[in-house]
Amino acid sequence: MPSTGDTQSPSSSPNLPSKRRLADLLSSVLFRHAFRSDFTVNRGFLRLLDRKVPPSSTTRGVASFDTTLDSSSSDLWLRVYNPLTCSESDRMPVIIYFHGGGFVFGSADSQKIDSFSRDFAREIGAIVVSVNYRLAPEHRFPSPYDDGFRVLKAIDEGSISKSLPENADISSCFIAGESAGGNIVHHVTVRAAEYEFKRLKIAGMIAIQPFLGGEERTKSEIRFGKGGGLTLEMTDWYWKAFLPIGSSRDHPGANVVRSDVSGLKLPPALVVNGGLDLLSDRIKEYCEWLEKSGKEVRVVEYPNGIHGFSWFSDLPEYSMLMQDAREFTRRVLLN
Repeated sequence: MPSTGDTQSPSSSPNLPSKRRLADLLSSVLFRHAFRSDFTVNRGFLRLLDRKVPPSSTTRGVASFDTTLDSSSSDLWLRVYNPLTCSESDRMPVIIYFHGGGFVFGSADSQKIDSFSRDFAREIGAIVVSVNYRLAPEHRFPSPYDDGFRVLKAIDEGSISKSLPENADISSCFIAGESAGGNIVHHVTVRAAEYEFKRLKIAGMIAIQPFLGGEERTKSEIRFGKGGGLTLEMTDWYWKAFLPIGSSRDHPGANVVRSDVSGLKLPPALVVNGGLDLLSDRIKEYCEWLEKSGKEVRVVEYPNGIHGFSWFSDLPEYSMLMQDAREFTRRVLLN
């Protein structure tokens, strides 16, 4: 499988910026105080730490606005990003984006997610539609997959596309997401492959460090599962909060490689992995499974990439991701 980035062995102790080390400490505090042992969430405490930002007519060369799916489902809303650096006459691809957060936290108006979506739109030259999907444990599997597919159908049927900029090209759509959002990318893309759209066309999928699971521990989970940032204790909690009650981590929502997609026409995929991510081995297995199923996969691995690096613009992997995603989308659209 092709890869890009440094070919050196990953360092077990990366030189992280002080802001990232502070974020790791805060994530530990967050986990202890917001996520309860009965697999419920203290939403009030989460709101104290989750800085929200409004849409903006122009921030860093990108305009954004919020829109709901329809009047009867105001709980499912979207933030749309339009890069002002592109000419209004230029047709632009559309990226449907799903944020990370273990299926249990984060939103389209969270500061970190808003910032990434804005940069993604500007650097790729695409209209980004960030989906504010429903969260677990209040809305368990398959709620975010249902929400994602509803967005695709709404774009195809015109109820959302009327709100998009006039130069949005819905025949050139990409489904993208990070961590839990990367998991949603897979499941929504599989659903889309089983459905016949009238106008919308999925050109590719971009799974950034997709959150995948399984009962048997992998070497990377054992090696990196007790460090800073995302830990095995956290991932186990997220799966318990998201999957149907009583399910194991081998449930198809988590252990996707147990399903069969060989008969589906999936679009080309860009899968991003990090050498210091406890999910690294699962992501590698996922890529191998896609290839064995006859799918086109572009694998990018950053040896010193930690889980969630896309939330931190001062990490080198952040700009590397922007470049690799831009090259992938352009290559796919030229074919």
